[in-house]
Amino acid sequence: MRDPYDILGVARSADQTEVKRAFRRLAKKLHPDANTSDPKAQEKFAELNGAYEILSDTEKRGQFDRGEIDAEGKPKGFEGFGAGAGGFRRSGFRRAPEDDSIFESFSFGQGGGRGGHGMHDAGGFDDVISDILGGMGRGGRTGRRGSSAGFEPPRGGDIDIRLPVPLETAVAGGPVKVTLPDGRSVEVKIPPRTVEGFRMRLKGQGEASAFGGTPGDAYVVIAYAPHRQFRVDGQDLRIDVPVPLADAVLGGKVRVPTLTGSVELSVPAWTSSGRTFRLRGKGLPVGETGDGDILATLRIMLPEKPDPELEALMRRHAGPSE
Repeated sequence: MRDPYDILGVARSADQTEVKRAFRRLAKKLHPDANTSDPKAQEKFAELNGAYEILSDTEKRGQFDRGEIDAEGKPKGFEGFGAGAGGFRRSGFRRAPEDDSIFESFSFGQGGGRGGHGMHDAGGFDDVISDILGGMGRGGRTGRRGSSAGFEPPRGGDIDIRLPVPLETAVAGGPVKVTLPDGRSVEVKIPPRTVEGFRMRLKGQGEASAFGGTPGDAYVVIAYAPHRQFRVDGQDLRIDVPVPLADAVLGGKVRVPTLTGSVELSVPAWTSSGRTFRLRGKGLPVGETGDGDILATLRIMLPEKPDPELEALMRRHAGPSE
């Protein structure tokens, strides 16, 4: 058997995360169900399994690095595994006549380990395979048969669907329509106080399996849709509010829209255009309890029609022209 590091394509300094990531990538590529036309697919996958069995186990990896065991996990100098009975099987796993549980590995439905064992938990191997192949059975232990070698067909991939929703709906909750990749539309209910990035799972609505397995899931990812009045600034909302010139000079009240209605804002006398007022707790949800604010910036609005008296006042204020 080749060096486990070469089989997985990782450096000897690779950590467990790198080892696991390499195994996931190669398992998808080399799995027998994805290579039904390759007569050596089972052997290649078994070799990958054996390499991962060593490198994912801290104790075994240390023994291999110190030269105490070989690439098949056997103690150096041990000759009990010849080419005859009890040696390396064509089905892709090793077996010791005295105790086959030592080298119990992944079964392809052709005789596995003793008692029909298919796989043991070698450093998370069971979880990795289940994740990659969509929860398939444990070979001979389950008795289920897949397309070629005792596995359930791998499931389809999961997908993300970005769904822009109105700000009002994100705050209050309510139904929205989601268009699936196949063109169908389904209605989902957005819970109140939904923040951007919130994910909702639609089971079985993802990609179809290329091998006849169950489809993957679709995850609806909430995004804030552009608003005709508000600009999103984190959890705050910004808005420009027109104020008549007279109210800016003399003081007055203006109505400021919010996502749940409108509120009245008192404008102090002599308020310059561009001054921003904070309406606390009127913005977007922050977690389960908090809320952002509305930042209302006043913009002085001149009368729609020319006002001779106002023009005369401005001329007197400006002083004589040179």
